[in-house]
Formats: sequence, C-alpha cells, structure tokens
Amino acid sequence: MSGVNKVILLGRVGQDPEIKLVGETKVAKVSLATSERYKDKSGNKVENTEWHNLELWDGLAKLAESYLKKGSQIYVEGKIKTDKWETDSGEKRSAVKIRVTSLTMLGGNTEQQPKPETGNKGNDEGGDLPF
Repeated sequence: MSGVNKVILLGRVGQDPEIKLVGETKVAKVSLATSERYKDKSGNKVENTEWHNLELWDGLAKLAESYLKKGSQIYVEGKIKTDKWETDSGEKRSAVKIRVTSLTMLGGNTEQQPKPETGNKGNDEGGDLPF
C-alpha cells in the first residue's frame, strides 16, 4: 500500500522569492507564514505563527518570480521533502521544505494579478538545491 504525502497551506509570503537556476530550470525559494489565533483558558488572545520553507519549480517558479511579493496571501498544495547532507566537519544536517505542486494567489488588487494558477505546474525533479 502506498502512502500519502500532501500538504495544504494558506498564509502570507515572508519575503520576495529567491530565484535560482538548476541547469536550465528555474527554482524559487519562498518562506510562508501561517498563523492561528485563539483564546487560552484565561481568556487571553494567543497567536502562534509557523514558518514554512516553500520550493517552487519551473512554471510555478516563473509565476512566483513575476507576481509574489512579501505579504502576498497564497494558497498552496504540495508535499513534504527533507534534504539531508553532511557538513565539511562531518555533522549530519537536515532541512524540511514543502515542494509546491499547486499555487493560487489570493487577495490584493486583482487587476495586477494574473488569472489564478492551479494544477500541477511544478517540476518534481529536484535533488539538492544550491540554496
């Protein structure tokens, strides 16, 4: 039986996308903040923010480069990927990221935004990225 690795996030972009070329393919690196707000038992308002590292390939990277800015609200679907490596001193390291397979831009001035993109526009190649 096969497993399921699916992530759905709705949040705000933390900084303008960082764009790199891997061969001839564009890859965008973006941070995304998701927040939850609630009242604790004492009635105090609490807000927790989680930061997610997103990786967008090919067509989605081009879309990110052209239209995503710090503060943009987006809805993404993707899967969890873990990069593992060893430092020059022999320490084992790892980093978790979300490989985005679908992106929808939300909010803002719709005249300046393109028609929302959905579907699998990404590239599932991958491997170790230079950032």
